[in-house]
Amino acid sequence: MKYLPLLLLLTSANLFAQNYTAQIEKFREDYKSDFLQEKNSPLKQEDLQYLRFYDADSSYRVRAAAQILTAAPTFIMPVFSGTGREYAPYALLNFKLKGKSMQLTVYRSLALAKIPSYKDYLLLLFTDETNGKTTYGGGRYIDMREGDFINGTVVIDFNKAYNPYCAFSGGYSCPKPPDENHLDCEILAGEKMFAKAH
Repeated sequence: MKYLPLLLLLTSANLFAQNYTAQIEKFREDYKSDFLQEKNSPLKQEDLQYLRFYDADSSYRVRAAAQILTAAPTFIMPVFSGTGREYAPYALLNFKLKGKSMQLTVYRSLALAKIPSYKDYLLLLFTDETNGKTTYGGGRYIDMREGDFINGTVVIDFNKAYNPYCAFSGGYSCPKPPDENHLDCEILAGEKMFAKAH
Protein backbone atom coordinates (compact mmCIF):
# COMPACT_ATOMS: atom_id res chain seq x y z
CA MET A 1 0.00 0.00 0.00
CA LYS A 2 2.88 2.41 0.64
CA TYR A 3 3.57 2.54 -3.11
CA LEU A 4 0.00 3.52 -3.98
CA PRO A 5 0.39 7.33 -3.51
CA LEU A 6 3.50 7.29 -5.73
CA LEU A 7 1.63 5.28 -8.33
CA LEU A 8 -1.26 7.75 -8.23
CA LEU A 9 1.17 10.64 -8.54
CA LEU A 10 2.88 9.11 -11.56
CA THR A 11 -0.46 8.29 -13.17
CA SER A 12 -1.70 11.84 -12.56
CA ALA A 13 1.49 13.32 -14.06
CA ASN A 14 1.17 11.07 -17.10
CA LEU A 15 -2.47 12.08 -17.61
CA PHE A 16 -1.53 15.76 -17.34
CA ALA A 17 1.19 15.31 -19.97
CA GLN A 18 -1.25 13.56 -22.31
CA ASN A 19 -3.95 16.20 -21.79
CA TYR A 20 -1.48 19.04 -22.20
CA THR A 21 -0.10 17.57 -25.42
CA ALA A 22 -3.67 17.24 -26.72
CA GLN A 23 -4.36 20.90 -25.82
CA ILE A 24 -1.31 22.08 -27.75
CA GLU A 25 -2.21 19.88 -30.72
CA LYS A 26 -5.70 21.45 -30.74
CA PHE A 27 -4.16 24.93 -30.55
CA ARG A 28 -1.94 24.16 -33.54
CA GLU A 29 -4.78 22.72 -35.61
CA ASP A 30 -6.78 25.91 -34.98
CA TYR A 31 -3.69 27.94 -35.88
CA LYS A 32 -3.44 26.15 -39.22
CA SER A 33 -7.16 26.59 -39.89
CA ASP A 34 -6.86 30.33 -39.35
CA PHE A 35 -4.54 30.59 -42.35
CA LEU A 36 -7.27 29.21 -44.59
CA GLN A 37 -9.95 31.55 -43.23
CA GLU A 38 -7.94 34.79 -43.24
CA LYS A 39 -8.28 36.64 -46.56
CA ASN A 40 -4.80 38.21 -46.25
CA SER A 41 -3.13 34.93 -45.30
CA PRO A 42 0.34 34.21 -46.73
CA LEU A 43 -0.35 30.46 -46.79
CA LYS A 44 -2.61 28.14 -48.77
CA GLN A 45 -3.72 24.62 -47.93
CA GLU A 46 -0.73 23.10 -49.72
CA ASP A 47 1.66 25.23 -47.63
CA LEU A 48 0.49 23.94 -44.25
CA GLN A 49 2.59 20.78 -44.58
CA TYR A 50 5.71 22.96 -44.23
CA LEU A 51 4.79 24.29 -40.78
CA ARG A 52 7.09 22.88 -38.11
CA PHE A 53 6.80 22.85 -34.31
CA TYR A 54 8.72 21.67 -31.29
CA ASP A 55 7.08 18.85 -29.35
CA ALA A 56 4.76 20.08 -26.60
CA ASP A 57 6.75 20.61 -23.40
CA SER A 58 4.92 21.79 -20.28
CA SER A 59 8.18 23.01 -18.71
CA TYR A 60 7.88 25.97 -21.11
CA ARG A 61 4.53 26.92 -19.60
CA VAL A 62 5.29 29.29 -16.72
CA ARG A 63 3.40 31.62 -14.41
CA ALA A 64 4.75 35.17 -14.37
CA ALA A 65 4.29 37.98 -11.88
CA ALA A 66 2.69 40.83 -13.81
CA GLN A 67 3.22 44.51 -13.09
CA ILE A 68 0.56 46.48 -14.99
CA LEU A 69 2.04 49.67 -16.49
CA THR A 70 -0.84 52.11 -16.16
CA ALA A 71 0.96 55.29 -17.27
CA ALA A 72 3.44 53.94 -19.81
CA PRO A 73 3.92 56.25 -22.82
CA THR A 74 3.11 55.04 -26.31
CA PHE A 75 5.84 54.55 -28.90
CA ILE A 76 6.27 53.55 -32.53
CA MET A 77 7.27 49.90 -32.74
CA PRO A 78 9.41 49.20 -35.84
CA VAL A 79 8.15 46.68 -38.38
CA PHE A 80 10.03 44.46 -40.84
CA SER A 81 8.64 46.37 -43.83
CA GLY A 82 6.56 49.50 -44.12
CA THR A 83 5.69 52.05 -41.45
CA GLY A 84 5.93 51.36 -37.72
CA ARG A 85 2.83 51.00 -35.59
CA GLU A 86 1.86 52.69 -32.33
CA TYR A 87 1.99 50.47 -29.25
CA ALA A 88 1.91 50.95 -25.50
CA PRO A 89 3.61 48.71 -22.92
CA TYR A 90 0.86 46.96 -20.96
CA ALA A 91 2.69 44.94 -18.31
CA LEU A 92 6.12 43.85 -17.16
CA LEU A 93 6.33 40.07 -16.71
CA ASN A 94 8.87 38.47 -14.35
CA PHE A 95 9.22 34.70 -14.30
CA LYS A 96 11.60 31.79 -13.94
CA LEU A 97 12.30 29.39 -16.77
CA LYS A 98 14.60 26.41 -16.30
CA GLY A 99 15.67 27.96 -12.99
CA LYS A 100 16.69 31.26 -14.57
CA SER A 101 15.01 34.61 -13.79
CA MET A 102 13.70 36.39 -16.89
CA GLN A 103 11.66 39.43 -17.84
CA LEU A 104 9.48 40.34 -20.81
CA THR A 105 7.13 43.20 -21.64
CA VAL A 106 3.70 42.62 -23.18
CA TYR A 107 2.24 45.33 -25.43
CA ARG A 108 -1.08 46.72 -26.61
CA SER A 109 -1.63 47.84 -30.21
CA LEU A 110 -3.45 51.17 -30.24
CA ALA A 111 -4.90 50.43 -33.68
CA LEU A 112 -6.32 47.05 -32.64
CA ALA A 113 -7.64 48.51 -29.37
CA LYS A 114 -10.11 50.55 -31.47
CA ILE A 115 -11.68 47.37 -32.89
CA PRO A 116 -14.31 46.01 -30.46
CA SER A 117 -13.35 42.34 -30.85
CA TYR A 118 -9.67 43.17 -30.23
CA LYS A 119 -9.95 45.90 -27.58
CA ASP A 120 -8.47 43.58 -24.90
CA TYR A 121 -5.90 41.99 -27.22
CA LEU A 122 -2.24 42.03 -26.14
CA LEU A 123 0.94 40.93 -27.89
CA LEU A 124 3.98 39.32 -26.31
CA LEU A 125 6.77 39.29 -28.88
CA PHE A 126 10.28 38.04 -28.19
CA THR A 127 13.56 36.84 -29.61
CA ASP A 128 15.83 34.13 -28.21
CA GLU A 129 18.94 32.14 -29.05
CA THR A 130 17.15 29.83 -31.51
CA ASN A 131 16.40 32.66 -33.98
CA GLY A 132 17.96 32.10 -37.38
CA LYS A 133 18.91 28.55 -36.38
CA THR A 134 15.79 26.49 -35.73
CA THR A 135 13.25 29.32 -35.53
CA TYR A 136 12.42 32.39 -37.61
CA GLY A 137 15.18 34.99 -37.38
CA GLY A 138 12.79 37.85 -36.68
CA GLY A 139 11.39 36.40 -33.46
CA ARG A 140 8.04 34.96 -32.45
CA TYR A 141 4.73 36.09 -30.95
CA ILE A 142 2.36 34.92 -28.21
CA ASP A 143 -1.20 36.27 -28.09
CA MET A 144 -2.69 37.34 -24.76
CA ARG A 145 -5.87 39.00 -23.50
CA GLU A 146 -6.42 41.29 -20.55
CA GLY A 147 -8.58 38.60 -18.97
CA ASP A 148 -5.54 36.30 -18.81
CA PHE A 149 -4.15 38.49 -16.02
CA ILE A 150 -5.49 37.24 -12.67
CA ASN A 151 -4.42 38.44 -9.21
CA GLY A 152 -1.21 39.98 -10.51
CA THR A 153 -0.10 36.93 -12.48
CA VAL A 154 -0.38 35.57 -16.00
CA VAL A 155 0.59 32.28 -17.66
CA ILE A 156 3.14 32.45 -20.48
CA ASP A 157 2.98 29.34 -22.66
CA PHE A 158 5.92 29.31 -25.05
CA ASN A 159 4.43 26.21 -26.71
CA LYS A 160 1.95 28.67 -28.25
CA ALA A 161 4.66 30.91 -29.71
CA TYR A 162 4.03 31.41 -33.42
CA ASN A 163 5.69 33.06 -36.41
CA PRO A 164 4.60 36.43 -37.79
CA TYR A 165 3.37 36.52 -41.39
CA CYS A 166 6.78 37.90 -42.42
CA ALA A 167 8.24 34.45 -41.76
CA PHE A 168 6.21 33.11 -44.68
CA SER A 169 6.15 35.92 -47.25
CA GLY A 170 7.31 39.46 -47.92
CA GLY A 171 5.10 42.54 -47.93
CA TYR A 172 3.71 42.30 -44.41
CA SER A 173 4.20 44.91 -41.68
CA CYS A 174 5.15 42.64 -38.78
CA PRO A 175 6.23 44.30 -35.51
CA LYS A 176 9.85 43.67 -34.55
CA PRO A 177 10.39 42.44 -30.99
CA PRO A 178 12.01 45.24 -28.94
CA ASP A 179 15.59 44.65 -27.80
CA GLU A 180 14.49 44.37 -24.17
CA ASN A 181 12.39 41.33 -25.11
CA HIS A 182 15.39 39.22 -26.04
CA LEU A 183 15.82 36.08 -23.93
CA ASP A 184 19.42 35.02 -23.51
CA CYS A 185 18.63 31.32 -23.86
CA GLU A 186 17.10 28.86 -26.30
CA ILE A 187 13.31 28.63 -26.17
CA LEU A 188 12.85 25.11 -27.53
CA ALA A 189 9.08 25.40 -27.74
CA GLY A 190 6.47 26.70 -30.13
CA GLU A 191 6.76 27.17 -33.87
CA LYS A 192 9.97 26.42 -35.73
CA MET A 193 11.27 27.90 -38.98
CA PHE A 194 9.00 27.51 -42.01
CA ALA A 195 10.31 24.60 -44.07
CA LYS A 196 9.48 26.07 -47.48
CA ALA A 197 11.65 28.71 -49.16
CA HIS A 198 9.99 31.99 -50.13
